[in-house]
Amino acid sequence: MRRCLVALGLVWLPCLLPAATPFFVRVTDAETGRGVSLVQLSTPRDAIRFWTDSNGVAAIDDATFEGHDVIFYVKSHGYEFQEKILGEPGAKVHVTAGGHAELKIHRVNIAERLYRVTGEGIYRDSVLAGLPVPIAQPLLNGGVTGQDTNISIAYQGKLFWCWGDTMGLAAMSFAVSCATSEMPGRGGLAAEVGVNLNYFVDTGGFSRKMLPLTQPGLVWIEGLMTVPDESGRERLVATYTRQPGVAPPTERGVAVFDDDAGMFRVLGELPLRRGHKSSHPFLVTERGVKYWYLFPHQRVRDDWKALTDAKAWESFTCLQTGAKFDAKDVKLDRQADGKLVCGWKADTDRIEANEERGLVARGLLKAGETYFSLLDAETGKDTLASPSSVEWNEYRKKWILLSERTGSVYYSEADSPTGPWLRTVKIVGHNDYNFYNVELHPFFDEDGGRVIYFEGTYTASFSAAKELTPRYDYNQIMYRVKLDDVRLAGAR
Repeated sequence: MRRCLVALGLVWLPCLLPAATPFFVRVTDAETGRGVSLVQLSTPRDAIRFWTDSNGVAAIDDATFEGHDVIFYVKSHGYEFQEKILGEPGAKVHVTAGGHAELKIHRVNIAERLYRVTGEGIYRDSVLAGLPVPIAQPLLNGGVTGQDTNISIAYQGKLFWCWGDTMGLAAMSFAVSCATSEMPGRGGLAAEVGVNLNYFVDTGGFSRKMLPLTQPGLVWIEGLMTVPDESGRERLVATYTRQPGVAPPTERGVAVFDDDAGMFRVLGELPLRRGHKSSHPFLVTERGVKYWYLFPHQRVRDDWKALTDAKAWESFTCLQTGAKFDAKDVKLDRQADGKLVCGWKADTDRIEANEERGLVARGLLKAGETYFSLLDAETGKDTLASPSSVEWNEYRKKWILLSERTGSVYYSEADSPTGPWLRTVKIVGHNDYNFYNVELHPFFDEDGGRVIYFEGTYTASFSAAKELTPRYDYNQIMYRVKLDDVRLAGAR
């Protein structure tokens, strides 16, 4: 610490100023040695708290602690600290400017937490401690402090990223934000290291509105696809909705990215059949025909004209052809002998996982007639999870699904993208916090698909969380999981 004198009235008092390099604590995974992000260090009775950055580093920059032994209790979503202080997971460290301590924490989650993708101060503590960081903008990028729901895709040799509501230090955007990054191995960072985002920004340097509409409301992208236009040129296409808050959409449609203008423009509107639901489209070829599956049970041909033709959109559904789901009057498609007829039907509504559960509870569906059972592989109990993201996995030679329920993420496998998705294994938990709109990143798959990556929105919203996690709240966090982990056997 640096010493100085300050004037207080007519009395000069000694003071301490922070040293150039503060004391820091680095928390590492006991198994891998990698720094663990989102670990809370708190003094007894939660008097003062610090959180590790994406390097697992927490800068202890409180002058009060200088030269003292300090007890820090240690806790983190999906991890356990095994040392105990006064009966609580914690450790005692001696705080001295320029020094550091390393603590090892044991992972309980099957998936490994890696780093924060968005927001400010991703590597704040590492910068304060004078440590190297992997990304070009470790403190503030595009003026962004918080972003909701990521939708991403490979486009024109790069990765294209979009988000919903975006917060800044002195600005907000509710009309879609986007960025690009280089592919791993082609100028981009390795997936385990991080993502260098290049935001589309306005004249003030803040992440700009990428799909501004004339009518009021929040504009959210549901999914991204790359479809050849009538000239055969690859185009980036987005399905979107516009809505007043979380109320049902008042506009639904398809937009196309204008490469010259660097923004999306409306291509055409679609019927308002369903509320907004984030999708992570994946391409499937069946009998020589290419389809974009927005969900396991909704698709459209990989065809420019089909995108804006409502009758070209199909659902894998057990409803009667042309029916819309109505909980009060469910029009299930049954033959005279009672057999349920499920299949791809044009201009027909899909049935969501929770709606299936409701129909089973009412006796309208039998348990064996559902496609999203998602039963816990160990207990056999219903996880109440909902499908979030699907991809073909070359390592498992299976379709894999990540589903979610209020902070928990589950892993499943099936022989078809439509399922049925029967058993599932929990791979991530976030205590009382939420973690939603989970997205698989097939462009990050490693070792022939043995290692997969996914991210989601970490937020206190729609959860039992009693307080916000500074910097992390309302931002994207990246995870990875190794599919040869024996704990996943129950999902197979």
